[in-house]
Amino acid sequence: MKKIFEPVELNNLTVRNRLIRSATWEGIANSDGSLMEEAYDIYCELAKGGIGAIITGFTSVVPHDHNSDGTMRLCDDTLIDQYRELVEIIHTEGCPVITEIALGDYHREKNGRHMQVEPDDMYVEEIQMVISQFVDAAVRAEEAGFDGIQIHAAHFFFLSRFISPAANHRTDKYGGSTENRCRILVEIIEGIRKAAPTLHITIKINSSDFTFGGVDEKECIAICKILDCSGIDSIEVSGNGTSVAAIRAHVNEGYFVSAAIKIADSVSCPVSVVGGLRSKDTMEYIINKTNISMISLSRPLLREPDLPNKMKNDSTVISKCISCNRCYSSHLHKCILREMDLP
Repeated sequence: MKKIFEPVELNNLTVRNRLIRSATWEGIANSDGSLMEEAYDIYCELAKGGIGAIITGFTSVVPHDHNSDGTMRLCDDTLIDQYRELVEIIHTEGCPVITEIALGDYHREKNGRHMQVEPDDMYVEEIQMVISQFVDAAVRAEEAGFDGIQIHAAHFFFLSRFISPAANHRTDKYGGSTENRCRILVEIIEGIRKAAPTLHITIKINSSDFTFGGVDEKECIAICKILDCSGIDSIEVSGNGTSVAAIRAHVNEGYFVSAAIKIADSVSCPVSVVGGLRSKDTMEYIINKTNISMISLSRPLLREPDLPNKMKNDSTVISKCISCNRCYSSHLHKCILREMDLP
């Protein structure tokens, strides 16, 4: 019988238990991607809280990707030392850490200005440049000491749109079939594996775009099979339109679990699932009754960074998170109830 609180061996990575901190937006960086002091405190607290491994928030691979204020970045060698310090703080607590490398939008520079360009209108040379930017960011992550990288191909950010038939209507080798639209991901994986061989390579993917003409569950499975054959080390299943409100333990937990079960049945690499999981018994039921290997948590750790330790010490503990989503409008993406010190 598999247990939540047991170590798991993955390629290039040992996680200390089956709970993964899913990448969560915090807005804790300056405009150049350097870290605010609060970043070190937030991640130190998470690492002390008993999570099996941490995936850091959205970290852009370019300097001009201003999808949201406060974006972390691994786009410049001068940032490596700051991120090395962050990694060392997390490692001191015995917790491995993965950085989520991402691109919100692609911008073409013209006359000193950056103009957003969608996948259909990109030159092949620009696609290949994006691939290089992801690989370069992974190399910086390796140098900073990260244990792995997560390719962000979910939530309709750039890579998610690129692989979606709702947004990609190209007729060359990067468009059309599922295989062609996924070529960008395959080439990123291959590039990272060659340039930064010590890293665990994972990916966050939409189980569905929930958008007319977009990736649906069936095509997501096909995409994951391609990624599996391309050597991805693990897959985190999410979906477009995340953070469903009013989740309650033992009532409506795990809104991406049904899709993740099918994906886990279709690939050989380990699969984790994020989305509305609140109780240990539900999590252990999932990992024992399905091929899902790990459970990812986001909002519950905003409410209780030490939730894993609480669950380890008392199996009846459930998350205090009420899925109100008010954290999204708070300073540094903090839980409003925790800040108000409410039960």
